[in-house]
This record gives sequence, structure tokens and C-alpha cells, in this order.
Amino acid sequence: MEVALPAVAEELLKEVQKAFQETSQVPDDLLLALKFVFGSTALPALDLVDQRSVTRVTSPSGRAVYQVLGSSGKLYTCYSSCLFCTCPAFAFSVLRRSDSLVCKHILAVYLSQAMGTCQELPVSDKQLSSIFLAEVEEDG
Repeated sequence: MEVALPAVAEELLKEVQKAFQETSQVPDDLLLALKFVFGSTALPALDLVDQRSVTRVTSPSGRAVYQVLGSSGKLYTCYSSCLFCTCPAFAFSVLRRSDSLVCKHILAVYLSQAMGTCQELPVSDKQLSSIFLAEVEEDG
């Protein structure tokens, strides 16, 4: 089951994608809209996209996960299908306090998809399983 962003956020991301395809940039009005909808996560997320920090890791079985190299240098795993990130900000700001829709890493995933800047990394099913298990071991 795929979790969707609120309709206004989804529509905004579609507009970003359309504008970027046409002009290879995001116009100021859409940058302001991103800031309005996503708050303080918008600019750091755009910075991560500019740094090409988002990688889509895929396996032959069709499974995929995103990894985002955070500004601290730590690698975070994002599951866009269920809007979940392994970063502490997600646990605190999104889950606990509910004052953000998403963390900067998940927003960077969506923006990199919209702008076509997401890097691709094919791995074996075993390697992808290791990524999942590493996250469980860190949490456990």
C-alpha cells in the first residue's frame, strides 16, 4: 500500500517536475510554494538535490529503496512508498511532534524524482536485504 502526500503537496511536486522539464530550473514562485508547504525542510532538501545526494537502490526482484547522504555525512534510508526515513528528525518532527509533513531526506527523494537527478544503483537481492537488515540492527 502506497502512502500519498496531501493533494496540495503532490500537485506542487507535479508543477516542479513540469517546470524543471521545460526550463531546467525551478521558478521562484514554486520555490516559495515549496517553502510554504514543506516549511523549513524545503531549502535543505533542495540543497541535498543540488549535491546529488539521493540514490535509488534497486534489486532484480523489483524492490527499491532510497538512500540519501545527509548533510552530516550519514547515509539515511528512505521509504517513499510509506513516507518513512531513518533519520532522527523524522522520528522527532514528523512522528512525535507532527510539525512537518516529511523530513528533508524524503522531500529530497521526491524533488530528485521530479527533477530527474536521482542516481541509480542496481544491487543484488542479497545486497538490498543487507541494507534492510542494517537498519533493523541499528534500531534494535
